[in-house]
Amino acid sequence: MATLPCEAFEDVFAAVGDGLAALGMIPIENSVAGRVADIHHLLPRSALSIVAEHFESVHHHLLAVPGASLEGLRTVKSHVHALSQCRKLIRALHLQPVIAADTAGAAAEIAALGDPSVAAIASALAGEIYGLLSLKANIEDADHNTTRFLVMAKEPRIPAPGTPTVTTFLFNVRNVPAALYKALGGFATNGVNMTKLESYMVGGEFTATQFYADVEAHPQDRSLQLALEELRFFSREVKILGVYPAHQSRLEASARGGRGASGHAAP
Repeated sequence: MATLPCEAFEDVFAAVGDGLAALGMIPIENSVAGRVADIHHLLPRSALSIVAEHFESVHHHLLAVPGASLEGLRTVKSHVHALSQCRKLIRALHLQPVIAADTAGAAAEIAALGDPSVAAIASALAGEIYGLLSLKANIEDADHNTTRFLVMAKEPRIPAPGTPTVTTFLFNVRNVPAALYKALGGFATNGVNMTKLESYMVGGEFTATQFYADVEAHPQDRSLQLALEELRFFSREVKILGVYPAHQSRLEASARGGRGASGHAAP
């Protein structure tokens, strides 16, 4: 497939919804920097379905124009998440971080600028394309630095039962004591592994909360059917965002018996 670059996440959803692209690929969380802002607010509004997930190991380089040195750097540009993933180096070199639209765009900017005091955090490929020097490789704060992406499509592509599957859904619990505890009880009693649970304010009200969850189960599994039945009893709304195959990285993490591949312990 040919790629269709978009300026903002909203444009990705619009391109798929309008038929300009068959699929949209968006980052949702990073093992170092946490969740990607805005995505969880855009997902419920779109009519798209999650059809796949992808885990990408991310290795950043500190790029600068030829002739630059670590000692001469004063400023570093990159995407906000890349800056967050490289906090230790930025602090150690006493650099002033400046947010750019994206990592490759930051590399293009400093190449055009030609200032040896300004660096960019981007990939080795971006350095090659724009003729920049890598002053330091693999500068991310942790070796496990991985970004999880979701692949979006106009129509669902539900895998066959028996396939290792992830089901992603939203729900709003009733505003009563212990509602969340009771709503999630069905997942525990039915042995459904929940690898992600996050909460968001709804409509600007501090008393209204929406929850986003990932579980490792297929909707046709009896265990998940029972868990969702109990969830609906204690919730005002439950919306399935996608049913899709579990990525190999998730399966390998589960086989090791550690935490979920996304870095969040299961409740």
